[in-house]
Amino acid sequence: MSAYDGEPQGAYHGAHVDPLAGLRTTDDPPWDVYLTGTVFLDIVFTGLDSAPERGTESWARGMGSSPGGVANMATALARLGLRTSLAAAFGDDHYGEYCWDALDQGEGIDLSASRRVAGWHSPVTVSMAYEGERAMVSHGHEPPPEEPAPECPPRARAAIASLTPGRRAPWIADVASEGTLIFADVGWDDTGRWDLAGLADLEHCEAFLPNAEEAMRYTRTDCPRAAAHALTEYVPLAVVTLGAEGAYAVDRRTGETAEVPAIEVEALDPTGAGDVFVAGFVTGTLAGWPLADRIAFAGLTAALSVQEFGGSLSAPGWAEIAAWWRRVGAYDDQDPAALRRYAFLEALLPDVARPWPLRRAVPTIGFRAAQ
Repeated sequence: MSAYDGEPQGAYHGAHVDPLAGLRTTDDPPWDVYLTGTVFLDIVFTGLDSAPERGTESWARGMGSSPGGVANMATALARLGLRTSLAAAFGDDHYGEYCWDALDQGEGIDLSASRRVAGWHSPVTVSMAYEGERAMVSHGHEPPPEEPAPECPPRARAAIASLTPGRRAPWIADVASEGTLIFADVGWDDTGRWDLAGLADLEHCEAFLPNAEEAMRYTRTDCPRAAAHALTEYVPLAVVTLGAEGAYAVDRRTGETAEVPAIEVEALDPTGAGDVFVAGFVTGTLAGWPLADRIAFAGLTAALSVQEFGGSLSAPGWAEIAAWWRRVGAYDDQDPAALRRYAFLEALLPDVARPWPLRRAVPTIGFRAAQ
């Protein structure tokens, strides 16, 4: 179905690390994380000098294809070693087949709760990356009425939900009642109401992870840190991302707060960075790390992702995190305090020797494997 320029997808992010290895028991749920949503085929054009101009033709120096949409989050989780189950609708076209194979075979994501929809074509997003920004064009149709989320989602330690103002998703309350920890984010409120009461499923959530603008609008505050504290009236743990300033978190149950600055990197494409941040934070939470370590790790994985093009293509694995750690530690002029911030990674990282930067797989639809 597909071939790859470079190492096979699912291999380049390399050595396996199980961040929950010391916590697993025979009574555990079968999955660490469950999530549901829409899978897109993402086609990313790179190497554009500027945005395309009306009436002209632009040539991109690079192109990649990969599963996108909710697949960005699922891939980020799987590459960090979490056992991930995804419920989504897949078209029965070549795009849907490609996305299914990439997630199932390439990333090891469980798709037993997903379904193939006959006669439905896969949603597609074309992303154009230039000057550290992106422009996207998407096309798709609603799948048949049957919800992609099953009536009885598989048991999992955690689930990730994207909240929709004014709408409940029944599966959230169902899995929360079984002890699953719900981590929620939210998109832009097109209604302009920004009413926390409209996020009805927030009452079932363990953590809420909006960006600074969303947090301030929902809480009617003019400071993202104040917004984080205000959000803990609705959810036990609030994490507000601050863009180039990092992230700030408040745990209502312990009274603990944590703020970690962002890592300065050359950002090529921010696609999927928010998904990678959430995946990193969920990983650290399930592993029982201190709050500051969790947001530091989430910020690190997000920073690594924006240095590459694409959504799920750019999600880092442990081999890439290890390569980064060994690279920054090799510089004599590193700030010792900054290095100590990430020293907790040392015991987790695989002992692999990889070049930096790591070469990315760029899957292309339609190639056949060489005979």
